[in-house]
Amino acid sequence: MNKNDLPYSHADIDGRIFYHGTKAELKPGDLLAGGNSSNYTDRRSPWIYFSETLHAATWGAELAKGEERGRIYIVEPTGPFMDDPNLTDKKFPGNPTRSYRSRDPLRVVRELLDWQGHSPEEIQAMKDAIAGKEPIDD
Repeated sequence: MNKNDLPYSHADIDGRIFYHGTKAELKPGDLLAGGNSSNYTDRRSPWIYFSETLHAATWGAELAKGEERGRIYIVEPTGPFMDDPNLTDKKFPGNPTRSYRSRDPLRVVRELLDWQGHSPEEIQAMKDAIAGKEPIDD
């Protein structure tokens, strides 16, 4: 898919808040980019994922690899982006999770400190549910 084929552009972010969940410690101005393994496979993805919902970002923070604590950042896309096909139409009709992905970096605006995580049992159940799944990276 060509970058120019992505349906959303910088003009589409006005007034919207986007979140990214991870275990990386970042600061305002840092850039998050694709090219890393996903939360549930070792395969590297050219995409960086983000959401307009705190719920989706919470899962990202909790499922991210590593032993560090989960973190949620408010981010701003720096280029075009699209609905995340791993969740849209494949799993949920439309995009009710308001989840997106981009090949361009996300700029960290600030860390969100006041968020509620899931129980250890809920996290393990989600890890079990996604084990062995491969993301759509086309």
